[in-house]
Amino acid sequence: MINIESSGITDIGRRRELNEDSFFYDDGMGLYVVADGMGGHNAGEVASELVVRTIRDYLNQNTAQDALHDPIKAEDKLSDDARRLLTGIHLSNHIVHQAALQNEDYKGMGSTVSAVDLTNETFIVANVGDSLVYLIRDGNIKLLSVPHTLVAEQAELDPENAELLWNDFKHVLTRAMGVDKFVKADIKEMPFFKNDILVISSDGLTDKATPEEILELVENQRSDLACQKLVDLANARGGEDNITAIVLRIK
Repeated sequence: MINIESSGITDIGRRRELNEDSFFYDDGMGLYVVADGMGGHNAGEVASELVVRTIRDYLNQNTAQDALHDPIKAEDKLSDDARRLLTGIHLSNHIVHQAALQNEDYKGMGSTVSAVDLTNETFIVANVGDSLVYLIRDGNIKLLSVPHTLVAEQAELDPENAELLWNDFKHVLTRAMGVDKFVKADIKEMPFFKNDILVISSDGLTDKATPEEILELVENQRSDLACQKLVDLANARGGEDNITAIVLRIK
């Protein structure tokens, strides 16, 4: 049986009047999710909560039967667990999209999502948007998620000039939950090892802390203390956005 130590925290930050981040973590389920909502009024909060709740409820079922499973059957290289996580993401995208169509107050709302699902031997990482997932292993930190932003995609094409876009376009998403009828998530599955640490966070943290700083704060701390230190750092550097972090360790 896997021994996991995990903790999660969300903080409104120092400038926002509303926390539009949502998160969920459960060692028994092996599921860890962060969503960062966007939209007017309280729509961002609604979108992120819908995303997290839908994925949680779907993966908590004993079976994975849903019409939205069909678009990902072609992903032959994915395990059943990975396909199931993708189905949960497709389903949550559908629910947010429908809510935005049916309620004028929710028009244009959306959310990011980053999810980690632990199996008996692997972890599955899936994401839409720019909430990041890092792996800390053997004293090194590595980005596992794929940032779906204009700047990140430009950096793939033209690294030298991508920095010119940073100030004006760093938060422009190229994919988000609920904006369109269908969404494409990036997903990967890999084996875990003892002492691996995963950090899932909204951009309210990663805008304020470098990967190396996250590594330093997390590596030798209990998960709950690490989460609090990450939030404290982001707030100390301005706290302009909501801040959410989940830290989980394979013990």
